[in-house]
Amino acid sequence: MTGANLVMLVVILLLLVVLIFLAIAEMGLSKMTKPRAAAITESKPRLGQSLTAIVENPEGWINPLLLMVNICQTVQATLTGIVAGNLFGGVGVAVGVTLNVVVFFVLAEAVPKTYAVLNPDRAALLAARPIRALTAFPPLRLISAALIGLTNVIVKGRGLESGPFVSEQEFLGIVEAAAEDEVIEHEERELIESIIEFGDTVAREVMVPRPDMVIVANTATITDALNLGIAHGFSRLPVSGSDEDDIVGLAFTKDLMRAEREGRGDLPVLDLARDATFIPENKPVARLMREMQESKFHIAIVADEYGDVAGLITLEDCLEELVGEIVDEYDAEESELERFEDGSLLVEGGLNIGDLSDELGIDIPHEDFDSVGGFVFSSLERVPEPGDAVDFEGFTFIAESVEGRRVRRVRIIPHSIDHLDQEVTDHGASD
Repeated sequence: MTGANLVMLVVILLLLVVLIFLAIAEMGLSKMTKPRAAAITESKPRLGQSLTAIVENPEGWINPLLLMVNICQTVQATLTGIVAGNLFGGVGVAVGVTLNVVVFFVLAEAVPKTYAVLNPDRAALLAARPIRALTAFPPLRLISAALIGLTNVIVKGRGLESGPFVSEQEFLGIVEAAAEDEVIEHEERELIESIIEFGDTVAREVMVPRPDMVIVANTATITDALNLGIAHGFSRLPVSGSDEDDIVGLAFTKDLMRAEREGRGDLPVLDLARDATFIPENKPVARLMREMQESKFHIAIVADEYGDVAGLITLEDCLEELVGEIVDEYDAEESELERFEDGSLLVEGGLNIGDLSDELGIDIPHEDFDSVGGFVFSSLERVPEPGDAVDFEGFTFIAESVEGRRVRRVRIIPHSIDHLDQEVTDHGASD
């Protein structure tokens, strides 16, 4: 071991330490988002200022950091090869490559980056000040800018500032963390989550299905239609055509009341029917609500892919997706979900399957159906009968009430209750 080899070994070890730090910095800072950096700065202003400055200008540190990593790796690989050649002769190159791959991959890549993934905030705070100082070093910035300029000549790319740095899931995680830290109220968190989910909701998921629609027959008089509207508390009623499965227009109760008052109650309701707006069942609710605002209509008829009436949707249905259930003086306030002390539930068959998934804390696939009744129907692959049961993810879904081919109510029992009942039965039998 000569003095030159010893010096090179010391340099290799120093480069190993530098590469470990750079790996932590790269992963920690890349995981940091602007909202999270702002929250850290608010709680730790002295340490967070550098972090905020770096996160707000990602293109300013990424390229110099990567260039520094490349320089350190190249130098240490060269020195490792030289030392291994001096110590082991002809086979030294193979020994040096092996040591370089195994030791430096584990110590300078896998371990520090895993640490940064597990502790992103701590890693980012640790790296913020040194990386900010490093990337401000003029020679490094100039060389990095020149190399990136050469890269853009070869392959034209877009600037980093054009890309999103916060995904939807990351944003929801930030919102949840803010609510837990009492930075925002839980009601605000729920509203933000509703807005995010609102963009993925389609008309089919929130519409009133065809069997639940209150429809005025085309043969009805104005008085008949008005009585029907008053009985159900609706301001607008769809009017059927010669085919009962078709909708030809909408009857407004204010028009019916005016005609009734003028003594025209015996005239056909079709005389006052206004044009109905038809939409496909996969139309995004956010876009539909915007169209309702611009075109000034409050109700639309939903049609399936074959053109048949699938249901109807109102502006109130759209708003309820954002702010929750809206109950007025005409609505019968009936709970779609009732939970009992033993942990079982009784739900309406028309309850949205996504809402039930959130309530139970499980993921129920629903590509082919939108309701709890549809889930039971689809799982059984036949028309359900009262008492039919489906087991899924630790729960038993029992068709409590069936009307025709439609599941009206479903009882949901956790398997833990079944096991407890069985244990009680077995214990009673042994006594």
